[in-house]
Amino acid sequence: MTKRILAGKRVILTGASSGIGWYLASELVRAGAMVVVTARRDERLQNLRRSFGNPQKRLIALPGDITQAGHRQRLIETTVDELGGIDIIINNAGIGAIGSFEDATPQRLRRVFEVDFFAAAELTRLALPHLRRGNQPAVCVVSSVLGHRAVPGKSEYCAAKFALRGWAESLRVELQPSGIDVLTISPSTTRSEFFGSLIDTAGAIVRRPNFFSQSPERVAHSILRALKGRKREMILSPGGKALVWLSQLAPQLMDRLLLRYGLPAAC
Repeated sequence: MTKRILAGKRVILTGASSGIGWYLASELVRAGAMVVVTARRDERLQNLRRSFGNPQKRLIALPGDITQAGHRQRLIETTVDELGGIDIIINNAGIGAIGSFEDATPQRLRRVFEVDFFAAAELTRLALPHLRRGNQPAVCVVSSVLGHRAVPGKSEYCAAKFALRGWAESLRVELQPSGIDVLTISPSTTRSEFFGSLIDTAGAIVRRPNFFSQSPERVAHSILRALKGRKREMILSPGGKALVWLSQLAPQLMDRLLLRYGLPAAC
């Protein structure tokens, strides 16, 4: 299979104001891609754009709420108008939630799914007619190792990531005849501002990133490598791979370990 060349590719990237998205936008521009980035925080996006000096059309910032249908439509239209089409869409935007499902509000479940699943699926739906005409087109979905193995205290987030991964798996087969690749990336705990935006149940313990966590730079680099290599699916950390493997090998034992000790630090 021919490797994907990123130079000249027209890319939409969501969740670009911090963390993985910020570094991914930077790497894409340095690789020669033309990128339309979106997130809710306009100031952060403008700082990202200014960090490249005068990139002309190599980085276009379009702030807005990806859960809103109107913003998704503007994002597609702006990319097509400014860049002439779409080659790659990277669904990176996401939020988390932590705490007991029983104690949480229905709104928390719906908010997590709106951001982590529905926004990605509906934005991709709008992009597909343009991707069919794209150059080495691809849909990249940033999921999580928790989309392979659910853990207690994060039921909404795990469910949304399972849904995202299942949708991407189905879409991958549907789009094969069109030549559109679908890549699922599953990072483990990553040092980013994601943990500052967790929807929290009162009294819940939020496990922050630690020494074993992945850096957003490393995750972004891995995503670029996977895009170039036209991979199908990647779990990025050894700890994440071990968690998935052990859960398949001894699921009841893993249930007991997670209940007693929580998610391992390396996952």
